[in-house]
Amino acid sequence: MEKISRTKIVDLLKRRDFGAMVNVKGWVRTRRGSKQVNFIALNDGSTINNVQIVVDLANFDEEMLKQITTGACISVNGELTESIGSGQAAEIQAREIEVLGTCDNTYPLQKKGHTMEFLREIAHLRPRTNTFGAVFRIRHNMAIAIHKFFHERGFFYFHTPIITASDCEGAGQMFQVTTKNLYDLKKDENGAIIYEDDFFGKQASLTVSGQLEGELAATALGAIYTFGPTFRAENSNTPRHLAEFWMIEPEVAFNDITDNMDLAEDFIKYCVRWALDNCYDDVKFLNDMFDKGLIERLQGVLKEDFVRLPYTEGIKILEEAVAKGHKFEFPVYWGVDLASEHERYLVEDHFKRPVILTDYPKEIKAFYMKQNEDGKTVRAMDVLFPKIGEIIGGSEREADYDKLMTRIQELEIPMKDMWWYLDTRKFGSCPHSGFGLGFERLLLFVTGMTNIRDVIPFPRTPRNAEF
Repeated sequence: MEKISRTKIVDLLKRRDFGAMVNVKGWVRTRRGSKQVNFIALNDGSTINNVQIVVDLANFDEEMLKQITTGACISVNGELTESIGSGQAAEIQAREIEVLGTCDNTYPLQKKGHTMEFLREIAHLRPRTNTFGAVFRIRHNMAIAIHKFFHERGFFYFHTPIITASDCEGAGQMFQVTTKNLYDLKKDENGAIIYEDDFFGKQASLTVSGQLEGELAATALGAIYTFGPTFRAENSNTPRHLAEFWMIEPEVAFNDITDNMDLAEDFIKYCVRWALDNCYDDVKFLNDMFDKGLIERLQGVLKEDFVRLPYTEGIKILEEAVAKGHKFEFPVYWGVDLASEHERYLVEDHFKRPVILTDYPKEIKAFYMKQNEDGKTVRAMDVLFPKIGEIIGGSEREADYDKLMTRIQELEIPMKDMWWYLDTRKFGSCPHSGFGLGFERLLLFVTGMTNIRDVIPFPRTPRNAEF
């Protein structure tokens, strides 16, 4: 076969130099045709769109042609020609074809619809489907957008540890990391495991968040963000939970809660705009296939300012809804940690746009959040989105050493885990704020997929660590 340098299909479909000899390589999606001419739809993953290969059967070996089945990998040299059919402007008249990899007839991705549940069982092959090709190209683009957003604003990307060796007491939601022989655990007289001979000499776990270390960096570099894997050993099988997921956590010195809300809104809008500008073909495919309102919803987020609503006001709105006969599964009262149905009511039914809920009761929020003057609430903020509920959680942090210390004691958090965190409040403390965005929840919104397991290549959930 003549050596012609390969053109990716995404670039080839833009070309108009008809008559040029080109080479494409990819996987066969479909093959159809008559006794004289066959049409092969070829895809190489660079775009949702296939290129059509026109094959005059008289010019090719019959035995070789038999190997060109759905899923086979081929290399094609041919002439770039103007497409007569509708759909795309260019196609290829095949001159030479080489079969790079044949495809067994047990290949599960034949030309028919597959359920998402079935595709999860073959996660090693599902990126070859149109749907998952689109999802994973969007996933890449969202990662690029995130780095661009922060880089353009002078933030520094800070790598926080994946293994954390604070004592993890009472943290049943952490995955333990150990080199110990689990069949022969040394224990002390009280039956507690002795960790002195373990790799780190103490109990260690996979991180649930990079925030605390991120705060240290913000009080040195000014503005940082983390973007890495986080792990929660929650026995949760909902369509919104994973045991391994990715988190983006900016932390900014001198930002108060209002600055934090502005940053979160700008950030999400930037990402959504990036998806519409740079992944339109993929987003449109998902819109047409699964969720007819997807593009409209994405554009809607860009059009309007997010509502900023104190928790107390939010509870009033929900109580009024109940009084008028709206049925919630979970009760509504001041002090409750809002359920997803409550969050979605505020966003989808009441305001019909994203809502940033602020000033939560301190009892339902983390110890490090700055307390308000009322002594009851803290400067927390959750960004609530249609179809998702909470997509971002954050706060202004408590910068006062004594107040933070009192809260740690009230919650009986072990001091030996907290000494280094408290040091930042002793040595030049400053106001600072930050938030966490679950990357996969952003992807759920941008792709319109309904299950978080379908926006990460290999989902890790209870009793599932395949591939």
